[in-house]
Amino acid sequence: MMNIAAIDPVAFDIFGWPIRWYGIFIGAAILLALTLASRDFRRKGWDEEFILDAAVWSILIGFIGARAYYVLFELDYYLQNPGEILQIWNGGIAIYGGVIAGGLTLYCYSKMKKMAPLFVTDTVAPYLLLAQAIGRWGNFVNQEAHGGEVSLAFLKDTLHLPQFIIDGMHIDGAYYHPTFLYESIWNVVGVAILLLIRSRNRTLRIGDTTLLYLIWYSFGRFFIEGLRTDSLWLGSFRISQVLAAVLFIGALFMFVARRINDKYYPYYSEHNGPAYKAMQ
Repeated sequence: MMNIAAIDPVAFDIFGWPIRWYGIFIGAAILLALTLASRDFRRKGWDEEFILDAAVWSILIGFIGARAYYVLFELDYYLQNPGEILQIWNGGIAIYGGVIAGGLTLYCYSKMKKMAPLFVTDTVAPYLLLAQAIGRWGNFVNQEAHGGEVSLAFLKDTLHLPQFIIDGMHIDGAYYHPTFLYESIWNVVGVAILLLIRSRNRTLRIGDTTLLYLIWYSFGRFFIEGLRTDSLWLGSFRISQVLAAVLFIGALFMFVARRINDKYYPYYSEHNGPAYKAMQ
């Protein structure tokens, strides 16, 4: 069996420009999420072109946000090396920055186009979570975003991982927690749960899927982040853990509050898109 740890992070070159596996995973994740979201919009009777146009802005600003988030919390280094701020190909993006910037862009774009923002984010949320699950495999190829040191027996006998993942977690003579895998699996399970609940009539109200996405992802990320060795820190706190806790508590509070006073929010339906165009 080929040792995946030996795979070059650069898949191939185009006119001397390196195309990395990480970028391929991210690109494939975005393409799949966009395809599924477009299909959902078409089935619901919405203008499919809307989500394609919105995606251009959301993805672009999302990447800017992901980089800005990382640079902000590594500001001392980048102030000393300002020429590296734009060198995103050398690594250094934060998913939370991308989700926040991209999500706000999608919300604002929906308002501008007089589409119901919460219905739009409800449609997109499960596929965003799926894209995050796929994108984590780029971290695997780069042998990054892993956890602390563990034993071979833990990976092989406790987790029962396939050999190619065990090989990939063997870095500089030691084995490490495959936190990329933990998050990827957590996200895939979340996708299944969101789609299942969303498909049940009179179960969720408009906006609930968006809140459940935040609740699910933030809960898992809080614990997984605690295992990682590459966290961004603010003093003695892991920034992603703090943000995960804030988002989890805030989204959970809103979800519960909406169940108490939910007259404004109609029930979500797979086929009620056009009916909510006026709902701003």
